[in-house]
This record gives sequence, structure tokens and C-alpha cells, in this order.
Amino acid sequence: MIELMIVVSIIGILAAAASPVYIDYTIRGQIADGLSVVASAKIAVAEYFQEHGTYPADNTEAALPAPAEIDGSYVISVTVAGQLISVRYGNNANSHISGETIVLTADGTTGSLTWSCISGGVIQDKHLPKSCQ
Repeated sequence: MIELMIVVSIIGILAAAASPVYIDYTIRGQIADGLSVVASAKIAVAEYFQEHGTYPADNTEAALPAPAEIDGSYVISVTVAGQLISVRYGNNANSHISGETIVLTADGTTGSLTWSCISGGVIQDKHLPKSCQ
């Protein structure tokens, strides 16, 4: 009986240690999924930039649906504003990132667009992709 209690205690300790690691892993996955939702907006901004030589003022000018209509499992909106694309997390997102925003910024000085990423809120660096840290 004592051996069984020891085994149960060890399993409990291992589960307690693994829980924060699993939460971090799921948050990183949710952020990555949100950044994949932005792919169509990045393409629309790039096409507009190639055609006009400037950035679109908003989703409508970029020929995209309204911000709240671009969503995903963890994203509630994708907003285009000039060279910025904002991804706002919500829906089924973890409470650590729900309501937070990541902003992608375009740089067209080389003729083609390159994208960089900044956290628009309090998302911890350990949850962000390397391109956003």
C-alpha cells in the first residue's frame, strides 16, 4: 500500500511540473495559428503595394473583408491599416493571450515586402515566435 502511495505521489509531482510547460506549448501554437490566419491579408497588402506603390488604408482598400470577418479558432479580427496588420486574439485562445494583439509591419524599401512582427500588448516573449521577439 505504501508503494502505491509513493507511485501516486510521484505521478502527481510529475504532472504538476509538466502543466506549465504544456500551457506554454499550447499558447505558442495558438499564436502561430493566428499568424497563419494573416496570410491572406499579407498577400492582399503586397498586391496592393505592387499595384499602387503605397499601402492600403484599411481592409476595404486591400479588398479584404471587415476585420471581424477575418477570424480563426484563436483570432477574433485581422485589421489592415497602412503597412500594419493587427491580429487580435480571442475566441478559444488561452486567457494569457485573449484580447492581446500582435502587429505585423511591412517594409517595401527593397521593392518587395518583408514583414516583421511586434507584440502589441503584454504577450510574454517566451510565447512569441522568434520573428516577434
